[in-house]
Amino acid sequence: MDDLEKAVLISFDASGATALKSQAIAYIQQIKENPLICRICIEKLFFCKLVQVQFWCLQSLHDVLSVKYSSIAPEEKSFIRKSLFSMACYETANVSDDNVVRILDAPPFVKNKLAQVFVTLINFEYPSVWPSLFIDFIANLGKGPIVVDMFCRILSSLDEELISLEYARKKDEIVIAGRIKDAMRAQCVGQIANAWYNIVTMYKNVNPELCCCVLNCMKGYVAWMDIGLIVNDVFTRLLFELILAEGSPDQLRAATADVFLAVVSKRMDPKNKISLLHSLQLRRIFGLVMENSDTVLFSSVASLLTGYASELLECSQSLSTEGDKELSFELLNEVLPSVFHIIQNNEADSNFSIVKFLSDYVGTMKGLHVLKEVQILHVGKILEVIRAKIQYDPTYHDNLDILDKIGRDEEDRMLEFRKDFFVLLRSVARVAPDLTHMFIRNSLVRAVSSSEESSAEEVEASISLVFELGESLSDETMRNGNSLLQEMVQILLSTRFPCHVSRIVALMYLDTLTRYLKLILENTQYIPMALRAFLDERGICHPNSVVSRRAGYLFMRAVKILRPKLMLYTEAILQSLQDVVTQFTKMNSLSKELPGSEDGSHIFEAIGLLIGMEELPPEKQYNYLSSLLTPLGQQVEKIIVNGKSQNYEELSPDIRCVHQIIVAVIALSKGFSPKLVIARPTINLLFKQALEIFLEVLVVFPKVELVRSKVTSFIHRMVEILGVSVLSYLPKALEQLVTVSEPKDLVGLLVLLNQLICKFGAAIHGMLEEVYPVIASKVLIALQKIDNQGGSSGCPEEIRELQELQKLFITFLHVIVTHNLSSVFITSKSSHLLESMMQLLLYSCCNHKDIPVRRACVQIFIQLIKDWCTDHSGKEKVPGFQNFVLEAFALNCCLYSVLDKSFDFHDANTLSLFGEILTAQMVMYEKLSNVFLLHFVSKGLSNVHCPRDFSEEYCLKLQGNDVKSLKSVYQSLIENVRLQQNGSLVFR
Repeated sequence: MDDLEKAVLISFDASGATALKSQAIAYIQQIKENPLICRICIEKLFFCKLVQVQFWCLQSLHDVLSVKYSSIAPEEKSFIRKSLFSMACYETANVSDDNVVRILDAPPFVKNKLAQVFVTLINFEYPSVWPSLFIDFIANLGKGPIVVDMFCRILSSLDEELISLEYARKKDEIVIAGRIKDAMRAQCVGQIANAWYNIVTMYKNVNPELCCCVLNCMKGYVAWMDIGLIVNDVFTRLLFELILAEGSPDQLRAATADVFLAVVSKRMDPKNKISLLHSLQLRRIFGLVMENSDTVLFSSVASLLTGYASELLECSQSLSTEGDKELSFELLNEVLPSVFHIIQNNEADSNFSIVKFLSDYVGTMKGLHVLKEVQILHVGKILEVIRAKIQYDPTYHDNLDILDKIGRDEEDRMLEFRKDFFVLLRSVARVAPDLTHMFIRNSLVRAVSSSEESSAEEVEASISLVFELGESLSDETMRNGNSLLQEMVQILLSTRFPCHVSRIVALMYLDTLTRYLKLILENTQYIPMALRAFLDERGICHPNSVVSRRAGYLFMRAVKILRPKLMLYTEAILQSLQDVVTQFTKMNSLSKELPGSEDGSHIFEAIGLLIGMEELPPEKQYNYLSSLLTPLGQQVEKIIVNGKSQNYEELSPDIRCVHQIIVAVIALSKGFSPKLVIARPTINLLFKQALEIFLEVLVVFPKVELVRSKVTSFIHRMVEILGVSVLSYLPKALEQLVTVSEPKDLVGLLVLLNQLICKFGAAIHGMLEEVYPVIASKVLIALQKIDNQGGSSGCPEEIRELQELQKLFITFLHVIVTHNLSSVFITSKSSHLLESMMQLLLYSCCNHKDIPVRRACVQIFIQLIKDWCTDHSGKEKVPGFQNFVLEAFALNCCLYSVLDKSFDFHDANTLSLFGEILTAQMVMYEKLSNVFLLHFVSKGLSNVHCPRDFSEEYCLKLQGNDVKSLKSVYQSLIENVRLQQNGSLVFR
């Protein structure tokens, strides 16, 4: 063993990096730089038996040929060519030593590397330098299987490395592939096909592995060679003989199926393609998919038949003559039963899109008034496929019930997976509505009749078909329903599935009932059954809390739709819900998790909708509402009494109980309209009593955010339904609420104040005078954390909260001025805040990233100018305001901010802001006349070097009070100044 061989062995050592290994790698790298490296490698290949050395030598040859081929001397190239050909043909070249090594005796990975080197040579030399390459090789195939195997490896490597377009190729690589294919078509592809035939014929019984190599090699060449070389009486007969031979190895039969697949997938003109597919007579192998599905043969035949069916369907869509179309459908109808069998056995190839294929097939039936018998049969099979595919995997049954991470992932996956199949279902329903409805009905009946044996997954799939059926029905059909629909709804309402305890079954059942509520409304005989389904263990009393809460939400939706028909059932419903209501508000019974969107409160909203009907007699309505609110109020009062003598933690059981009670009463109040509450004093009184109690909660628990936010929500609701009668309660509420100082809490208070101003306007002027300075000072202090770049010294969440507070405060100011309440800004208690407020508004109207916020700020200034500026010179209403408007607002907002390149005239929101800025200029001119005009021209337009003619035209249009003309002129003025300055000046 010489130094090179030792170094190669060390470099292949996988035990880890060592100094010796590094030296070895450096040494062999130095050898690779030797001008004689090709000869060194070839000599080693003929004499060294170490496979590591053989592989290294072949890799080195590949690297040299790939990079330095053009610089290699002609005689050296000839030597390399002859040597490689000798190795591939199991020869020893001119070497006569008895110790010569034949590389074809090496392991497969070495032979594959030899094939790669050979293909590199083909890349450079075929056909210009070595036109007889393939003919020469074919002449050596008689030397036996070892050479045939090498020939197949070279052809496969050639296809993979240079020819196949299944891999991304550069333009120059596509040119090379075209050159090689053209030369092979002209010179040798016929001989290669004959060689394939002869080899398979000779070795099919004695060496099936070699035949598999040949067949696998053939697949890549079928795509571009003359199809007649394969599809002919002789070769096709051989292929059928191989695939149908029951005693042959499955691998050989599977490889034959892959060749057939390559044939049927060959890109051709549709007319020629249908002739080819017809001539193959593939029906002879359809039966193979009915055999054992766990074999490689089944998988390959499945891929063949689904590919064959896809090609037939594509042909049917492209062919123009009726005869050819009929032939394509005839062949397609023959293979479809096998395709359905493959799909239902989950053996379809991953490249085969089940939904696309079936959707395209269903698409061929569009516009047909009557389906043929075979089409009806296939539609039924498609529906069976849909039902099978939408079923959950029973493996995840427990995970889906407890809804752990695995269960959630599976539910999300199925939700996405089902979408395409439900789209397919609707397509089928459009072309064969009666058949689809009957299939869904029969599926449901079968699930019911064999409910003891049916799995939860099967029942859920059957119910989900009924649910999805509603997507394809018109509103008229949904309301009135045909006999089948009514039957299905009746079956659902009257059935209690043994597997109803399953979460997925219960949820789908409830969602399906909800979808058909319009039909139930028109068929009142179903209403008692529907109510029982929602209220018993199938719904609100279901043992799974997720199902129970979902049922409560859906029951509320049901009450909204069925409300006109529920008067007779109100008493019974309230009795059924008594335990649920108690459980929701009972102390110490709450989950440690805070309630979510489906927190169980929807049951109270449903109750509110029932007892809040105007048709209900006032006395009965009062009794119902009182029976609910009185005990809840007493419960809260008891906690308030205890709370005065002890400190409660945020999430203590009592605090959580108060929270739940307020949530329940808010939901309950949603069923009562303002008109009814105002018209019925006793109902009005009950809600006022509840408000008094909840406001006391604010006094006793002022720092408990959990209840404070809910009391605020309750005040919102009472403002809506009690109207002006709530005003007397607001001072106490606001007194407690203005104590907050956190941005999140201030936002909640501002939302409430906005509602109060919009609802009552001037009626709350006095309260607003007291509240405004308190809340404004807190907001302005909080907003000082935001610097002029809109950043913050806090965390991202704090930044977001402050930005939200800023936007809502500006909205608050906007609501105040638009309701003629701007005088609150200049009272003795508030005047000290005016400067900070103005600076905030000025900065925001020029720089805020949200254009709607900037527009709101401009609108605030417009209203303040109207309120505080007069047409007559004299004592100012607000000292300094007029000067601020002229010096700060007019120049910075109305000119400089518009000149900024970020002010985009192509943006709709920005154009709207531009309109407000123009309105502001017109209002300033209206109130301040030439004082504004002279200042704006001399201090503004002149400062930005606006051309005199533009300034004059602007003044003319502003004085003319023509908004449309002013907009055009001012935009032209801005664009002209921008061009002069080239966006280089920053004025603010």
